[in-house]
Amino acid sequence: MRALLLAAGLGTRLRPLTDLLPKCLVPINGRPLLDYWIENLLGQGVDDILINTHYQARLVERYIAASCWRDRVTLVSEPVLLGTAGTALANRAFFGNKPFLLAHADNLTRFDCRDFLAAHRDRPAHTALTMMLFETPDPRSCGIVELDANGVVQAFHEKVPEPPGRLANAAVYLLEPEVLDFLDSLGRPDIDFSTEVIPHYLGRIATFTNHAYHRDIGTVQSWTEAQQDFHMPPAQPGNAHAWAELTQSLAPELHQLLHRLAGQ
Repeated sequence: MRALLLAAGLGTRLRPLTDLLPKCLVPINGRPLLDYWIENLLGQGVDDILINTHYQARLVERYIAASCWRDRVTLVSEPVLLGTAGTALANRAFFGNKPFLLAHADNLTRFDCRDFLAAHRDRPAHTALTMMLFETPDPRSCGIVELDANGVVQAFHEKVPEPPGRLANAAVYLLEPEVLDFLDSLGRPDIDFSTEVIPHYLGRIATFTNHAYHRDIGTVQSWTEAQQDFHMPPAQPGNAHAWAELTQSLAPELHQLLHRLAGQ
């Protein structure tokens, strides 16, 4: 199994943190989010990971090159962003015509990837992908799903004023190769997952609910709350050293900024 971590976003809602760091390297209790994602996936059934970069790509490149993950992680730069599904299509050779995992790496989540893979293998026969779900406290800020009795998505409501529930899209998916065939049929490189892939596959999207932990850390407030309610396991010593060296090479105000925002 291979995975694609989407890490190219600008992170504008996380400013001033993202004035100095790409969103995927914003730390949770002293550990960069991307490091946590990689360790979780590689330790639970994923063999190799592809990560796309765009904003502050050089910092991501430096961190990965100095980490213990460098032999199992491939970075691909996108001078022009391809959209949340376009990146998968542009790199379809990486997945070898096999099922793969796609995730937005700017979310903080805890789940057992092996359970997720098992749910995908046991999904209803007519479905082509499995979407991770979570119970959100703020359904108006998320994509909310409606399911049938078999847990298959029948309707999807993206950030609507009156959502019909609290079960939300966690933006972590397991995809069959046929989804890439659909993307290719669109005939263009820039494709959005939420507005183009999900509507097309309504009635064919299986689900897996994450009952452990999931949070979008897209705002400073949510990032600050994550420092309080998420127990971040320590990084491997070599990766902690790589992170310390990277942050020390940046603007001296980074550490003061992190301390000040975390204490809000």
